[in-house]
Amino acid sequence: MGLDDEPLNIPLDAVHQYAYCPRRAFLMYHDGRWADNVYTEDGRMEHRRVDEEDEMLPEPEKVGEDPSPTIIRSVTIGSETLRIVAKLDLVEAQNDEAIPVETKRGKVPENAEKSWPPERMQLMAQGLLLREAGYRSTRGVLYFARSRRRVNIEFDDELETATRACIAGALRVVVNDELPPPLVDDPKCKGCSLGGVCLPDETHALAILGRNLNGADGEAAIRRFYPARDDALPFYVQEQGAFIGKQGDGLQVTKGKATIGSARLIDTSQLVICGNITISAQAIHLCAEAAIPIVHLSMGNWFYGITQGFVLKNSFDRAAQFRVAASPEKCLALAKAFVSAKTQNQRTMLRRNARECPDEALSSMASGFATVEKVESLEALLGAEGSVAATYFAQFGKMLRPHEGIAGFDWLHRNRRPPQDPINSMLSFGYALLAKECTIALAAVGLDPYWGFYHQPRHGRPALALDIMEEFRPLIVDSAVITAINNGMVSPSDFEVGASGCLMSSRGRKAFIRSYEGRLEQLATHPIFDYRCSWRRIIAMQSQLLARHLRGEIENYQGITTR
Repeated sequence: MGLDDEPLNIPLDAVHQYAYCPRRAFLMYHDGRWADNVYTEDGRMEHRRVDEEDEMLPEPEKVGEDPSPTIIRSVTIGSETLRIVAKLDLVEAQNDEAIPVETKRGKVPENAEKSWPPERMQLMAQGLLLREAGYRSTRGVLYFARSRRRVNIEFDDELETATRACIAGALRVVVNDELPPPLVDDPKCKGCSLGGVCLPDETHALAILGRNLNGADGEAAIRRFYPARDDALPFYVQEQGAFIGKQGDGLQVTKGKATIGSARLIDTSQLVICGNITISAQAIHLCAEAAIPIVHLSMGNWFYGITQGFVLKNSFDRAAQFRVAASPEKCLALAKAFVSAKTQNQRTMLRRNARECPDEALSSMASGFATVEKVESLEALLGAEGSVAATYFAQFGKMLRPHEGIAGFDWLHRNRRPPQDPINSMLSFGYALLAKECTIALAAVGLDPYWGFYHQPRHGRPALALDIMEEFRPLIVDSAVITAINNGMVSPSDFEVGASGCLMSSRGRKAFIRSYEGRLEQLATHPIFDYRCSWRRIIAMQSQLLARHLRGEIENYQGITTR
């Protein structure tokens, strides 16, 4: 019998999660997705005593007849028949009877049963395991930590039948590759830590209704199940010759004997290293363990790559990605979605911000993205995109109004590799930062950032990150450049122009990073789902929705455009 034919035993928690929501069980135990919130953190604290101990369940005949029951904590028990394995919080054993006791973080529910069905089935499954171990188990206990109260649960035939069906359903979900549909307008979604991964309302809107829920039919608005902004932010280190080391549960940056910076892991979403900077093995291990990616940029602001631990341990999304990439028709459809959104956003940027922009330019760009929808090859799409980009960058200088009329920010044309002037230097640096942001977001959802659909795979190039960043180039990077110049955040003295190109000084990089990060953290109304969140969150969401499209749950990928 091969390894793939061996019977699969699933954790009892998978059964509990399936009873709560089959889609949540799939995401956790098939796709390996997890996210914490205040409820999961609180629950972990309530279980900390149990998790610190580990005891063996004695044979039934070895349990004494003492009036007081024998208490066994943190009992690992499994069953080849039930095909589940569990770590029981606590078992009270006396004579041949065992009573499982499960700790819950919250208060006793105000319903007739004083408990919820997933909790009762979780406890019943523990009773079934104890029966297989030779004990009688006719009831269990739920202990609610907030209420400090025990609730008895009788193991009747109805509960046993429901629990066995739930175990069978959980096994199917873990084995099968089809993602269960999201719950529809269910209050359980509100407290679910995987709301930002599941995207129940968003998926329902795109995949089931094919429109947003704020349509004319009076449907409920789409709920946002995660913070509008991230609490943790990128930590940039750009002092040349600096050293990054581990300091307790955080990072410390030194140069020589002086400490020039520090960051707590809890406040850090990514570590961005710009140029000639050293990092210790201990600091790398700390970041990998905490799932904090380390981004490597050159002194010339090239994006070299990312160091990170194994955050996501499944390959299902990547397998779907490679299947779609093998289809020229599907590649073209995705590429058109990326480019269509980009060209529309470029036109919107000019329409909103350019002074005296000719109507002919805006009309030409409108014709250009109409052409994008009609092209029949990636080569033709590249030409249509280039035509719109040429018109856009020809008018780009009309969006710039240097602070207090400072000279030195004259716009000629788009150039790169290397950039020849301050504006192009900031654009190139910003696109490198955006590429790393998209690379991190794509890797976080299980996609391969280096295998694209529009940008073809090439050694060392994050092709998929370049794909998905197309729609965000004008909205984030171009906007950050315009803001940095028009608000006086940078000045010509922050740049050194020579025959080989233009370089930003340390001060110039810091100023532009502030503008760029400020734009990422700015709240925007999502154009499809009509709630407010940061641009960084929108990038993460687009990556998630792209993965869902590749897996076949969402029929079409829709790029982000602003009005």
